[in-house]
Amino acid sequence: MRMQSALLVLCLSLLTAWCQAADKKTHDKPQAATFKAGFAERDITPAIGMEQPGGYGKSYHRTLHDPCKVRAAVFDDGHSRVALVGLDALVIRRPIVLAARQAIEQKCGIPGGSVLISASHSHSSGPTGMILPDEYDGAPSLVRELAYKKSSCADAKYLAQVQQAIVDAVCEADAQRVPATAGVGKGIENQVAYNRRFRMQGGLTMTHPGQGNPEIVGVAGPTDPEVGVIGAWDQNGQLLGCIVNFACHATASPGGISANYIWYLEKVIRGALGEKAVVVFLPGACGDVTQVDNLSPLARRHAEDWCRLVGGRVGAEAVKVLLTIDHGVLEPVTSVAKVLKIPRRVPRASRVEQCLKLVQEDPKKVGATEWTFAKEIVLLDWLGKQKPEADVEVQVVQLGPVALISDPAEFFCEYGLELKAKSGFPFTFPVELANGCVGYVPTEDAFGPHGGGYETRLTSYSNLEITAGTQMRDAGIALAHQLKPGPVPERAKAAPFRAGVWSYGKVPPELD
Repeated sequence: MRMQSALLVLCLSLLTAWCQAADKKTHDKPQAATFKAGFAERDITPAIGMEQPGGYGKSYHRTLHDPCKVRAAVFDDGHSRVALVGLDALVIRRPIVLAARQAIEQKCGIPGGSVLISASHSHSSGPTGMILPDEYDGAPSLVRELAYKKSSCADAKYLAQVQQAIVDAVCEADAQRVPATAGVGKGIENQVAYNRRFRMQGGLTMTHPGQGNPEIVGVAGPTDPEVGVIGAWDQNGQLLGCIVNFACHATASPGGISANYIWYLEKVIRGALGEKAVVVFLPGACGDVTQVDNLSPLARRHAEDWCRLVGGRVGAEAVKVLLTIDHGVLEPVTSVAKVLKIPRRVPRASRVEQCLKLVQEDPKKVGATEWTFAKEIVLLDWLGKQKPEADVEVQVVQLGPVALISDPAEFFCEYGLELKAKSGFPFTFPVELANGCVGYVPTEDAFGPHGGGYETRLTSYSNLEITAGTQMRDAGIALAHQLKPGPVPERAKAAPFRAGVWSYGKVPPELD
């Protein structure tokens, strides 16, 4: 009996040890990660009477057309998370981006460098720019007056509202993450966006030379008709939300406070695929692309019709893509970034002196355009002395086979097309006006002997050195090359052909 008891104890000990070893082996083995996605939005509709941004002077909102929002998506591959944020705003300045990122990291743990924040460039949105509330506080009295009393300015309280809305939307999207499937695709919409720069008979390039101008020789730059789409669905097949990337200025303003054509884009997608779906719009490289067709012989549409046309057609194309793409996971999820220090172009001293005299004259006397850009030279002269370089963040957010390559500029379309051609990813979505704002960044050719146009003018808004776009493009491509594209989701292959044909279909023609 004693021998039997000893054997029983030994057997139990061996069984326990084996189970513990097996259990340890199971826990040591990497577990399959669950892909998750979450979406959220917040209202940032400005109040009636606030400044309407989009120009170099003062303008104020008097009516409301539709709400402005912050829309956020968080993607999680089980190892890391990234957040994509789209704002119904003209621009988002870098101090707000940095503060929002810091708060997001503290509140929900997503690293600040893994958060991409982009403005749609809606010209009918709230006062997030152009000039920040304290940006010219140390300037001489004349410069302060030109900055704060004669220029388009951000509203301090509204900026605080937007910053908090960004944080809240991202953290809610993070909290709302659920196991999901995702897909990516691209469609074509080539009837709503046009390059606005034209070669003229005189040899220079002009911006918006006017419909039917007989001196137009040809278009000076390309467009990008691609509609990039990323969709995410819950386990019941319900669309949680999507990312839409398209290259066209949000200047199809319908009148009053508005998200611009993005509102109609959202309405189309929600109407087709679910009213709760969050639509995060990220603008492509469209510094020289708008909805205006300068070569059309037809009269321009009314503002509301224009807005509906652009948003409706882009939204419809996004719906087609969402209905077509295969579902799976987008992994890996990661991001990389680099901050470039790019010098500003500065006006020559003689021009500054001339402009100082002009701005002290009545604008009606010297001409509104001349006075406005004289004011901008004076502002730039002071700004350039305080901050001779601009911080320019180039960021790549990867979602499996997708590279979202962002920059803080109104980036010319040609650069966006080059990013797509050279990134090494099957899907490349350029995202402009992200993580800050450095104004227009034209191609180097735009500054050449046959260049010119509005976008090349020196202002306090646009002033980076001529090679800035090339530097940003090359940095984006280099960052993308640090990453390895993940697989594109794909449905399972059909079963091998089996002998026998559908009996209903295997019949000769019946004639009577």
